[in-house]
Amino acid sequence: MTPIKIHTDYITLGQFLKLANLIDNGGAAKYFLASTVVIVNNENESRRGRKLYPDTIVAVKGKEYQIVK
Repeated sequence: MTPIKIHTDYITLGQFLKLANLIDNGGAAKYFLASTVVIVNNENESRRGRKLYPDTIVAVKGKEYQIVK
């Protein structure tokens, strides 16, 4: 599991995708989520504005990430 460190109370799924180097810029989040399965805490997620808090687990492209503060 790869930790993704944040310095705020939460980040959005779109911000996470950029921090995890899965997309190049925020504008690509919409297209990435439309074409790729993203699991947040064992639930399918396609909303780029979904808030991710510390201890949230995100699975995408066979890898797992954990949000840490």
